[in-house]
Amino acid sequence: MKVIIPVAGAGTRLRPHTYTQPKPLIPVAGKPIISFVIDQLVEVGITDFIFVIGHLGEKIRLYIENRYPELNKEFVSQNNRLGIGHAIWKTRYALEGVDEVFIILGDTIYDTELTEFLNIPCSCVGIKKVNDPSNFGIAELSEDGEISRMIEKPKIPKSNMALVGLYKIKEVDLLVESLEYIIANDLRTNDEYQLTDALMRMLEQGVSFLPITIKNWYDCGKKEVLLETNSMLLKKEGYASSDLPGYDNSIIIHPVSIGKDCKISNSIVGPYVTIADNAILDSCIVKESIIGNYAKIEEVVLQNSVVGNDAAIKGLRQSLNIGDNTEIDFT
Repeated sequence: MKVIIPVAGAGTRLRPHTYTQPKPLIPVAGKPIISFVIDQLVEVGITDFIFVIGHLGEKIRLYIENRYPELNKEFVSQNNRLGIGHAIWKTRYALEGVDEVFIILGDTIYDTELTEFLNIPCSCVGIKKVNDPSNFGIAELSEDGEISRMIEKPKIPKSNMALVGLYKIKEVDLLVESLEYIIANDLRTNDEYQLTDALMRMLEQGVSFLPITIKNWYDCGKKEVLLETNSMLLKKEGYASSDLPGYDNSIIIHPVSIGKDCKISNSIVGPYVTIADNAILDSCIVKESIIGNYAKIEEVVLQNSVVGNDAAIKGLRQSLNIGDNTEIDFT
């Protein structure tokens, strides 16, 4: 089996962070988003990976090569972002002779047991009930529980079961042929070549897809979801820092994840804070936030914030002599 991880997107909903940092490398609960995906796959015995890179792809390549030198990995470039279907099509030469492929998005954290996918003898896709299916590819189910139709972001959904970005395909050659067909005939949905449309073509040619309901998934494409995911993971065992050094005149309110060589003084940090390596915090109050590598923050109060790598924030220092019956509003 080979795993394809598309990570070529621009992450526009997380700008300005993604102008210089690819979304899969943004830290959550102590490690980059893409590491959650790779580590979960390695735990179930996957060793062969294909990464589809594009926007800031060299940063992703360097991180993966340095962090996971033992993996068998290939990097395929998608310079024109024409959809997930196009991204998978770009890997077609690396799929020659492969009898099974597993596709998983590299900027999404999944709360599910991947062994369930691997042990199923037929093709299958991950689904989850959602409130607004018009924002997703959706799956319609037949009476016998198999998928009867897949549609990308329908205007009038007939199902509320969303396709969450997990796909195991046994018929690899037919997948490539279906992608070739929609691209050769310029069959686009929302101006992109969709993997959903290729899977629907496979359905029409007799392939059965079994739906697998997952516990949850977190598409970290928005600031609010990114911070929510950070808090959720820090609550779980094994993600928060447990053996922290003593920081100068500071209070740490758990759970937090604090990276290597951070300098924290005269501050209150937590709860639900992730701080990457080599950050400096002085005279701060920070909670429910994510702070990047080498960030420097002084004399500020932060809540529900995302601060990028190498960013510097410095607040105002006031010296006040306030008399009776005075009201001051700094907002």
